[in-house]
Amino acid sequence: MPELLCPVCGGVLTQGEKAGICSSGHSFDRAKSGYVNLLVARQSGAQHGDDKEMVRARRAFLDGGWYAPLRCALCSAAVRHAPAEDTVDLLDAGCGECYYTAAVAAALRTAGKCVGAAGVDISKDALRWGGKRAPDLQLAVASVFRLPVASKSCDILLNVFAPFAGEEYVRVLRPGGVLLHAAPDAMHLWELKEAVYETPYRNDAAPPVQAGLSLVEEEHISAVLHLARHEDIANLFQMTPYAHKTGPVDAARLDALDTLDVTAAFVLRAYRRD
Repeated sequence: MPELLCPVCGGVLTQGEKAGICSSGHSFDRAKSGYVNLLVARQSGAQHGDDKEMVRARRAFLDGGWYAPLRCALCSAAVRHAPAEDTVDLLDAGCGECYYTAAVAAALRTAGKCVGAAGVDISKDALRWGGKRAPDLQLAVASVFRLPVASKSCDILLNVFAPFAGEEYVRVLRPGGVLLHAAPDAMHLWELKEAVYETPYRNDAAPPVQAGLSLVEEEHISAVLHLARHEDIANLFQMTPYAHKTGPVDAARLDALDTLDVTAAFVLRAYRRD
């Protein structure tokens, strides 16, 4: 399992019931739901990442199974690209509520691997639910741009709908390790954007490029979701960045929708660490 490191001195954190403590005596409290907060003091008091409403909406929507095709593709890719060794160290950079993390870890175990898994997210609200979904994972509040794990400590790194911190991903992956990066494809949620915006736009689906990572596989996943309840439509909208970027006039157009057929389109890329 990727060991969590102290954000102050870089020492390994010994995980206790109530805190993670390094050999220098730096201590980081463990929340009731299991995560440790590794944001430094000047950062920890502010709201970071997804807020409670976005987390609630995403949890409700994902638990409805709507993005199961992406979850299945991630699981298959992880098993396909897993190292030959029996032990796999898995890290999810931007794990949210661990919907994908828990599934990928379970798939690797089903494939006969001994999995040590950890997840990092900057949102405490997301990790509260992540700890409940996957109590066996090591979870930490931290930025993907400063991952609290040792260099060359991970075999598989997940990065699903989260910022692409390429240099950090190169640092923490072992040579030959794999990054599984999932992002919206060009037409993702097109019909939702048509319903809200007068001039909808396609997503930029260009692959991220990072020295030290070689693109070895690209898979496009698409499904039409038949949303027959206004609640599902509202949750889908609320879990996206559009909810915070859309004015009240445009957002109000959703109020009239009780059903919506919408395209879920993802691109899943596998990068191998040189």
